[in-house]
Amino acid sequence: MKKLLFLFALLSSSFIYAHAPNSSYIFLRIYEKDGIEGRFEINATEINTFFNLNIPKNAKIEDIAPYKDLIQEYIRKNVSFSSEMGDYKIVFEELGYLPINYGNFMEFHFRLEEVKTLPDNLNIYYNIGFKEDKSHKGFLTVEYNWKAGMINNEAVIALDFSPSEPNDTLNLSESSVLTGFIAMIKQGVWHIWIGIDHILFLLALILPSVVRRKNNTIFGWEPVLNFKTAFIYIIKVVTFFTIAHTITLTLASLELVTLPSQLVESIIAFSIGLAAYHNIRPIFKMKDWIIAFIFGLFHGFGFASVLSDLGLTGEFLTLSLLGFNLGVEIGQLVIIIGIFPLLYLIRNYKFYPKFLVYTSVLLIIISLYWFIERVFDINLYIDDYIFQFAYNTAKWLGLK
Repeated sequence: MKKLLFLFALLSSSFIYAHAPNSSYIFLRIYEKDGIEGRFEINATEINTFFNLNIPKNAKIEDIAPYKDLIQEYIRKNVSFSSEMGDYKIVFEELGYLPINYGNFMEFHFRLEEVKTLPDNLNIYYNIGFKEDKSHKGFLTVEYNWKAGMINNEAVIALDFSPSEPNDTLNLSESSVLTGFIAMIKQGVWHIWIGIDHILFLLALILPSVVRRKNNTIFGWEPVLNFKTAFIYIIKVVTFFTIAHTITLTLASLELVTLPSQLVESIIAFSIGLAAYHNIRPIFKMKDWIIAFIFGLFHGFGFASVLSDLGLTGEFLTLSLLGFNLGVEIGQLVIIIGIFPLLYLIRNYKFYPKFLVYTSVLLIIISLYWFIERVFDINLYIDDYIFQFAYNTAKWLGLK
């Protein structure tokens, strides 16, 4: 799903997480029942330094595979995990890689054996690269720990290691179900706010809330007489949208119903245009809620793909669904609170019918653009240029 919110681009450009040179990483995923797993990430250039190899800077799995056993044995000798319950054996699994402009990071996925009960504290010894490069740094991030509120986290460093301090302890006891639930609410709020296609669909639905059709001409609108009428319209449309996306979010997350993501994203793009066209030429007279409900079903599948991208497993799935959906509703409510009062205030001005129609036309153009991209799986690059403009503007403003 394309995420293109101008303000988000401005703000986030100063908060982009990037791997640093002369550094290696541990990313941990901590599960209440399934123990601890994770991955080591080491830059290909660093691997060449450690072992006097000549693999390419932009190495891929096939380039590193011949040296897999050598590197994994090196990691075992220089990294250890333990707790009051004893030592944990590192068991390696698949390989991967992460493209970085100054050289790819090779990923060595692993799990810790014999973690039957999560300890309160996990002791880590980390000595990768310190003998070969005195400037080398090691970092540990808890990528996933539901009860600690860490969901799809890659930006917050929990521990750091150096040649003078190769030992540290990760506290796993400071966690609760409430913390995880609140984290899922935040995820829901965040993903509705950066989901520009969801926001534009809401905008298309909200635009006619403060006016009523007085005839069948394009600009044949007149303002509603009171706040109650407009508010009831908003409540009806948003309620049916919420019911719809809650149904499909739940069904998809429980894997009871699944649809191809390309189909879902294409229909979401199409929904914006259809809702906007309905503002120009009514499709369902006096039944705007039908559009909200029908396409809300597909927006729910879109939200479910976000949950999947967060890497959630079956643990606390009910609370995850509840928290994420609650967050979506809160984020949605904030958007409506930000837009609806302004629309109500300007509804009496003569320009509002034209504003409604021209905005709807713009939404149709955006919808068609995204629809073509998603149906044919191509990149038309226009939004890339817009994002680059936003990024350059952020740099100019000193935000980057």
